Amino acid sequence: MSNHGIEGGVTAPSGFRASGLHCGIKASGKPDLSLIVSDTPAASAGLFTINLAKAAPLYLCENHLKTNGGYVRAILTNSGCANACTGPQGEADAREMAELTAAAVGCHREDVLVASTGVIGVNLKMDVIRAGIPMAVKALDAKGGAAAARAIMTTDPFPKEYAVEVDTRMFGSFRVGGMAKGSGMIEPRMATMLGYLTTDAVVEPRMLSRALAEAARYTFNAITVDGEPSTNDCVFALANGASGVSISEHLYPAFVDALRAVAHELALGIVRGGEGATKLIAITVSGAASDADAWMAARAIANSPLVKTAVHGGDPNWGRLIAAAGRSGAKFVLNGARVQIGSLVLFENGRPFDELAPKAAEYLTGKDLAIAVDLGAGGSHRATVWTCDLSAEYVKINAEYRT
Repeated sequence: MSNHGIEGGVTAPSGFRASGLHCGIKASGKPDLSLIVSDTPAASAGLFTINLAKAAPLYLCENHLKTNGGYVRAILTNSGCANACTGPQGEADAREMAELTAAAVGCHREDVLVASTGVIGVNLKMDVIRAGIPMAVKALDAKGGAAAARAIMTTDPFPKEYAVEVDTRMFGSFRVGGMAKGSGMIEPRMATMLGYLTTDAVVEPRMLSRALAEAARYTFNAITVDGEPSTNDCVFALANGASGVSISEHLYPAFVDALRAVAHELALGIVRGGEGATKLIAITVSGAASDADAWMAARAIANSPLVKTAVHGGDPNWGRLIAAAGRSGAKFVLNGARVQIGSLVLFENGRPFDELAPKAAEYLTGKDLAIAVDLGAGGSHRATVWTCDLSAEYVKINAEYRT
């Protein structure tokens, strides 16, 4: 069994409709309200930010996923306002968003998930949201995935959506679709972005939760733009069973592969669209004494401002890579360490190969880059984290974010 890419994003799977429109939150007039609806109750799963300063919608969604029996009908998202650090009023606003959506869709409040993204510490404009929800319901369309993906964007330079179809041969075909937003304040661990995955496979909630966690580990949880887990963000998965293909333990690996394929494309899209980013960088750490060490070192390198600025400037400064690995907290043996930029080994067994620096600098002018660091600890564990370069544009965007 294998999967192949198809068009449609979150509405590629059968039985899902979506919409996206401008209701008045953003002064720019850009889309700011997104709605995804399953025609029938869909098994649900969610992953949430590790940040302890969680926004009001996350508390609501965590509660709903515990009390709704594991099934959801709709996800409503607003962009342009995070509804974070807004106290009791923010909690009341999140509840009202769920109640209004439930009434318009025809389900219980607990069957609705709510998400927000934007500036922290600002109250929602509930008057425009109240007017926008009926419009979003009226605009629902089986081809509305692209509009929904645009409506969740903030500083994103482009929308992110992807879908695949899986032919099981014996049991029929099912689809997995998705959309995501994220550009700055990105290092999920879960999660610093908004991500939505849909499938028309039959999956019970507990299995869907397990599959989502497995798929996210090497995708959404393996990216970083600036090492900043957010207050708001989350990943949700919905499975409505419209295809009739039931995910048994036999089909489970193929299902996880499909989820991971969609999540991978969305996750890399987030990094490519990082605030001010010009390059996508895959940081692979090997030779680690443990799995935890591999991830620790890879994250330290990927989040290093010195590494990210060197790559932005095309400087093959292997010393910054060694320094980041050495201070990461992972077991590290300098005389056994190795640094490779592209196919060029610039440091190995305590010896630099600076004569290769000009070729490495030329390689760094590319847009998709690979950097590998062996910790020299003699282990077999490895990890890959995707990041981007750090440019002056990132500073500009975030220096002016509220102004």
